[in-house]
Parts: sequence; C-alpha cells; structure tokens
Amino acid sequence: MAYFPGARGRMHYRRWSVETSAPPVAVVEFLPGSGQHSGHYHHLGRTLAAGGIDTWCLDPAGQGLSEGDPQAPGTLVELAADAVALAGLIRRTVPAVPYFLAGHSLGAATCLAAAVLPESSGCAGLIITGTPKRATALPVPADVAILALHGADDRRAPIQAVRDWTVGHRSVGLREYADAGHDLLHEPVRAAVTADIAEWIRERAAHRHGAAEVG
Repeated sequence: MAYFPGARGRMHYRRWSVETSAPPVAVVEFLPGSGQHSGHYHHLGRTLAAGGIDTWCLDPAGQGLSEGDPQAPGTLVELAADAVALAGLIRRTVPAVPYFLAGHSLGAATCLAAAVLPESSGCAGLIITGTPKRATALPVPADVAILALHGADDRRAPIQAVRDWTVGHRSVGLREYADAGHDLLHEPVRAAVTADIAEWIRERAAHRHGAAEVG
C-alpha cells in the first residue's frame, strides 16, 4: 500500500508505472471527483502508462483507503494541500520529467486551486473534466496550458459555463463530446477521451523537452 501524510490524516494513492526500459515521457497526477477514489480509474491509469505516461491517482480524504470523514471532503484549501503534497512526492520519485495535474469535477476545481500555489511552479499543464461552474470563478494559473474536456449533455455541470470560461482565457482549450454526460471517463466515450488526454500530454511534454534543449 502507498501512503503519505496529508492535511487531515494518512492519504492513499495508486501508481501505474511505465513498464518499459525507456523513461516515461511525462507524469500525471489525477484527482477524482466527489465520492470517487483511485480504484475507479484503473482504465485511465493503465492506458496512460501503456503510452509512456507515469500515472498517479489520489484517494481524496475519506474515500478509498485514505483517512478522513466520507461525509466531509474538506475545503478546497485542504484538498489542494493534499494535491500538492502528493505532487512533491511524485516529483521526488520521477524527477526531470514533465509533470501534469488532472482532475474530474471536484478534482477539477482542486486542480485549479492547487495550480496557483507556489508548490505547483513548473507544472506542464492541467487537464480537467466535468468542470463545475463554481470552479470557473477560480483564478487561472499564469503561463500554464489547460485542457478542459466536457460532455455536451452534462446535466450536473452544464457545458455553457465552461464554454464561456474558455472564451475568456486563451490558455484554456475545450474539447466537447456529443451525447456524453458528466463522468466522461466512465461513459462510452471514455476511450476517445483517454486518447485525447494522452495525445495532449505527449504533445505538451515534447514541447517542454524541445524548449529545454533550446534553452
């Protein structure tokens, strides 16, 4: 079992490692939505790892094997603190590899809250799915590319708020999925969504490597 000390107790995470002799092209930390945990994301983790992307997923406080109250997920500040704590562990374990932060729904909001913290400096990009309307009011981190993926038929977090948000921020790109709802990574479109995430990460990672070589 893999644990680290979090803001409110011992936190559990899963890791899907790249199983080749070549180093990973990138590493991504994924933050599940409300009521979810890392066990819900085996498909994502295995698929990304098979494509050379080292993948870590947090059990939020009170979910999965993490300590905490399942009925009290915590404030966004506390959730972001847990996210950056795991990020520190990831960066120490997988150094010199572009780091990405991703999340679904409440996890998407946590991504945005965590990305503006000093500890998140150097993040190569954010990937957010099912982003709730309230999250679009959060500050957008400067100089960090963001990929928002959203179901056109999302009734829990209607897409129009995200459409309006992306128009106001050049760093945010939006991909819409027709006939898809809120939980994209657990719907029939999950293969396409996962492939789009992997492609975007690899493109951004290659850009980072190229910029580093030029510098």
